[in-house]
Amino acid sequence: MSSFVDFIKGSYTEFKDKVEWPKWPELQSSTIVVTVATIILALFTFGVDELFSKSIRNIIDLLTSLFN
Repeated sequence: MSSFVDFIKGSYTEFKDKVEWPKWPELQSSTIVVTVATIILALFTFGVDELFSKSIRNIIDLLTSLFN
């Protein structure tokens, strides 16, 4: 159990003293970049999904009209 307590103490010291946390402006700009990239990727995925859905729907409609 002593090694677990030592691990927790060491982890706390590592986070407190040795980790260089980002400054607030850096964090804000990184958050904006990630948000914009996520929105662009979501819009791209939505567009491709809609394109494939309409294409498949048109192919199915064409095939059903041929065989009816």
